[in-house]
Amino acid sequence: MLEQYPKEVKVVFKNFPLTMHQFAAPAALAAMAAHKQGKFWPYHDKLFANSGSLSEKKFDEIAAELGLNKAQFDADRKDPALQALVNRDLQDGLKADVRGVPAVFINGRLLKDRTLQGFRDLIGKQLQKASQPS
Repeated sequence: MLEQYPKEVKVVFKNFPLTMHQFAAPAALAAMAAHKQGKFWPYHDKLFANSGSLSEKKFDEIAAELGLNKAQFDADRKDPALQALVNRDLQDGLKADVRGVPAVFINGRLLKDRTLQGFRDLIGKQLQKASQPS
């Protein structure tokens, strides 16, 4: 969708670490620490690919695979500003009634059909709505 609508669509990622998952909050912090080194999406993707085996050791393995500076990564994971960001994202999700992940919103509307066609349909409707005079 980003390729099809490069000027109309943007992605805003929000963390929503599930409280029932022991490693969800640490994983969110690790991904944000990776972001500070320009590797958010690769780190994010590896977290989800390894969601059944997350641990402190796995966070370090992924960081090493991606060539992250270990000292900076470790320091950033403890950064109170990143912890506040993850918490703010979580609160935003709770206010939006997010119940699980991934959750996708398009112009504030929850996307229920997360197929490619579902994205196309809702984005198309939102773009058509935006182009109509008020």
